[in-house]
Formats: sequence, structure tokens, C-alpha cells
Amino acid sequence: MTNRNKILFSVLALLVIAIAGRTWLAFRSPPQIPPSDEVFRTVDALFTAVTAHDEKRLADCEQRLGKYKAAGTLPAAAAKRIDGVIATARSGQWDSAARRLYDFIHGQRRDGTPLPSASRQTAMNVKK
Repeated sequence: MTNRNKILFSVLALLVIAIAGRTWLAFRSPPQIPPSDEVFRTVDALFTAVTAHDEKRLADCEQRLGKYKAAGTLPAAAAKRIDGVIATARSGQWDSAARRLYDFIHGQRRDGTPLPSASRQTAMNVKK
């Protein structure tokens, strides 16, 4: 095998490895959020904040998600992915953050038993 063939073979092998790695990254499922209505609604509100370019709502959602993370309701892998989206939005790349968050939400499987939710009772809907 000549040097030219060795170089060509090496470049081809690296190209195949790069394509395989990119394909694997594109088709793997994102980290899952638990079947909690509160967490899912907060992630949905985060999407609204990002698409509206709303810093205040972004901060509110970040605070709520931080509480879920601290309480163990939001898994670390999902929290890391969401934190990356928030950092992207904060850097001014709102559209990129919105696409990443859309892909994350789209990859969620809403199976499993829903976690108990907080009471939705207010002064207006008190049962007598």
C-alpha cells in the first residue's frame, strides 16, 4: 500500500466515523422529564418565554426549574439540557434556543404514571 493510499484510507475512515457520530447524535432521544404536569407546564412556559424573547419570563421559568431540580423532580440530564437552552437565549441567540427547546420538547414521551400535582383550589373554585 502506497503512502497516497494510506492517506486516502485514513481520511475516508475519519469521514465515516464523523458521519456515524453525527447520525448517532441526531437520532438519540433527549433526556426525559418526569410525567409531572408542573414540570411540563414550566418547560412549555419556557418555550413561550424564549420565542417571545422575554427576559423576565425566562428568569421566572429558570427559577421554577431550579426548584424542581433541587427537589429532585427534574432529572440532572434534563436540567443540564434546559440550562443550555437558557444560556443560549441569554447570549442573545433566541432563535437557536427556541429550536433546541422545540427539539427537546418534541422528543419527550409522556408515558408513565403522572406525579401528584399541587392543589389547584382557589377562592373562586372552592368546593362546598
